[in-house]
Amino acid sequence: MSSGPLVSIALCTYNGAAYLAQQLDTLVNQTYKNIEIVAVDDCSADDTYTILQDYASRYPQFKIYQNETNLGFTKNFERAATLCTGELIALCDQDDSWLPEKIELQVNAIKDNVFIYHDSEFIHEDGTPMNKKVSDVMNFYRGGQPEVFLFFNCVSGHAILMKRELLAEALPLKETYFHDWWLAYVATNMGTIDFIPQCLVKYRQHDNSDTNMLRVKRDKEVHKHSSLHKLERIQTWLGYCAAYPKNKNGIARLFYEAFTNRMGSYVSFSLSRLLLKYQRAVFFIRKKSKLNRANYIYSQVWGGKMKKLLSER
Repeated sequence: MSSGPLVSIALCTYNGAAYLAQQLDTLVNQTYKNIEIVAVDDCSADDTYTILQDYASRYPQFKIYQNETNLGFTKNFERAATLCTGELIALCDQDDSWLPEKIELQVNAIKDNVFIYHDSEFIHEDGTPMNKKVSDVMNFYRGGQPEVFLFFNCVSGHAILMKRELLAEALPLKETYFHDWWLAYVATNMGTIDFIPQCLVKYRQHDNSDTNMLRVKRDKEVHKHSSLHKLERIQTWLGYCAAYPKNKNGIARLFYEAFTNRMGSYVSFSLSRLLLKYQRAVFFIRKKSKLNRANYIYSQVWGGKMKKLLSER
């Protein structure tokens, strides 16, 4: 498939030599051929950049860059995204595997949406299946309600194909929070998002993964953050959402103010009322029963300290 808009694949790499070649093979074998692969290496100490150079010498669709200093994931992703020239931009991790038809199916399905995403299959570090997919963990959302993303996120960065105008609204990214979550929040304020229910990526789980969606205990997890730290992170995230200048409505601001007041109070009727009023949207992503939702809302009146919410983030 050589016709259609140019799709830029933004690939950030850092010490990813172990799985990178496997991923690059799945990129160059996409059925959709009008692509460029923009890879930015963030000062890897292993053979990552050498592997990128090898592929760039054999495949003209590669554009590779190497940072002079380590930028960290968020700033490196920003650089990769701004170097993309395509009308559509796909985000790519260095250690997954894409199905050959991933980009073609997403280009055909994006239509008037700001971005399109899809389901993914979890695999072990050695590539064997875990017999579980992302949609087993959470509900996928389609539509344009930004409040759905105030407390939970169902969009994985590797699954996103977005229109480049989203970058103008979403950059600069929030360095203290996940970029895919922020893109989902901004996109649903701009318009609508949609998803493809098919698993189009094999999503590798290992100790060095940036996210731990399955909450598998890892060797490097020596201790958990304190509850206060987690509460502050939620408050910071809600503050980002509330401060976004083109919010469709004032719901994020209401939650931010109620949550901020909740942190300094034993009882919060205002937060519980908001959770009750907007529960259909706020709890949509999490696979929760009505009883669990009710128990959670009740806990906000009598000082539950958001233990359930904290354990799920």
